[in-house]
Amino acid sequence: MSGHDSSNRQFIQFYTTASYPCSYLAEERSRSQVAVSGERMSAQAFSQLVRLGFRRSGLFVYRPHCDFCRACIPVRLPVASFTPSRTQQKIWRRQGDLQAELLPMRESAEHYFLYQRYQKSRHPGGGMDEDGYEQYRGFLLRSPVDTCLVEFRRDGVLKMVSVVDRLDDGWSAVYTFFEPDEPQASYGVYNVLWQAHQVRALGLEYLYLGYWIQQCRKMKYKADYRPLEALQDGVWLPLDPMAPVGDTRALGR
Repeated sequence: MSGHDSSNRQFIQFYTTASYPCSYLAEERSRSQVAVSGERMSAQAFSQLVRLGFRRSGLFVYRPHCDFCRACIPVRLPVASFTPSRTQQKIWRRQGDLQAELLPMRESAEHYFLYQRYQKSRHPGGGMDEDGYEQYRGFLLRSPVDTCLVEFRRDGVLKMVSVVDRLDDGWSAVYTFFEPDEPQASYGVYNVLWQAHQVRALGLEYLYLGYWIQQCRKMKYKADYRPLEALQDGVWLPLDPMAPVGDTRALGR
């Protein structure tokens, strides 16, 4: 399948992968639709794909294309109408002394060491805890689009690193890893709040948070940021986190 982005005349091809074990739901199998360009993907083309539910992992721009499941729901936060909860406001104040710096994509032994510690502590046995440097580099540092790093430090000590794709209408939060020995610090929450604040300060509209999966504990947290919008049947609509979502064997594709 092929497509053409008329806004900048960039040719993009699409293909569907073979099925593979789902990373989020046990005993399920996944497929992905992958978008491929023969050159560096333009900001306009990539932004349009993100609005259609695509994400990026390394050099791959993809979206779920499963046979019987629609559990992965693309979500975004409209930053102008976002109001942090009381708990989120407390975290924002508590971590307010973190110094954030946007950096170009670059290799860093310090970043990789923190990434290793984070994976081994937060996701033991998940596969990524065994990532070597080349896997880390391919996953986070190789990108066909406009991507930057955000470092968060306290008194010069690295506490968190976030990878962000910059779009024409906002940011797409790709991945974040942080100091695992401070579980009460809520660095992940602070990161989302900081990114939402930055997107709004830049005069942009949305922070794209990837996929919300109702049945997956580690992905449900995204509904804590409200009002959240979800891409449903090609239209961005307010997310109702209590509505049943997921197995669509009865609906078909």
